[in-house]
Amino acid sequence: MLLGIDHLVIAVADPDEAAARLEETLGLAATGGGRHDALGTFNRMVWLGDSYVELLGVFDRDLAGRSWIGAPALEALDRGGGLATWAIATDALSADLAARRAGGSELGDPIDGERRRADGALVRWRLAAPRHLGPGDPPFLIEHDGTAAEWTPAERAARRALAHPLGGPARLAMLELPVDDVGRTSLRFSRAVGLRFRPSLAGAGARDADVGGQALRLRRRRGGPGAAVVHLVAPVPEGRDAELLGCGWDVRPAR
Repeated sequence: MLLGIDHLVIAVADPDEAAARLEETLGLAATGGGRHDALGTFNRMVWLGDSYVELLGVFDRDLAGRSWIGAPALEALDRGGGLATWAIATDALSADLAARRAGGSELGDPIDGERRRADGALVRWRLAAPRHLGPGDPPFLIEHDGTAAEWTPAERAARRALAHPLGGPARLAMLELPVDDVGRTSLRFSRAVGLRFRPSLAGAGARDADVGGQALRLRRRRGGPGAAVVHLVAPVPEGRDAELLGCGWDVRPAR
């Protein structure tokens, strides 16, 4: 079953510097990260409950260019950085993959992955990705190993209570993507991962889809490349907005 938006992959030149800028500007703290030794990439992570923002850097361009996540990261970095791709969490990857393929999805075969944290612990997962990943392309599906680091009940409970410098826990409410053709893109996303779109209350031809307890919004690109917008909810007295790391950031007060 699809559970919600798992994470956003934001390609940056220096994950540590990007983490510092996020904390200084928005009050969001990066509290983890590590290396994907086989993929040529490394990261810092900003936890939003069980969702997170992955600040992804490249330590080996040749290796990254041959890896499933390094290639879209390099494409994003060559554009100046920003959203490279994103993921939807599932608790039954094999079943969801079979169902999506029966509906015409081009998701690939499952890939096992792991990341070694700075404390030496291994994080493990399985995923299925389309042939091309990018900010306007369908996301990949990911299933985390609940027996490995970061996804045990104790670590998940600690994340739900994590207080960011902005004043407390923050959560991801919506990902907003600018696309050239909203109708065509919504059909691609529906076929790939089974999302169901409806006209958005934002108007202007935008369309929304529920992703677990979160939402995806597709809006028409208006001049220039445009940027993804990350919508967050947090215990702040008033909203705050920023253009940072190639993305827009919109933080609204929790109700």
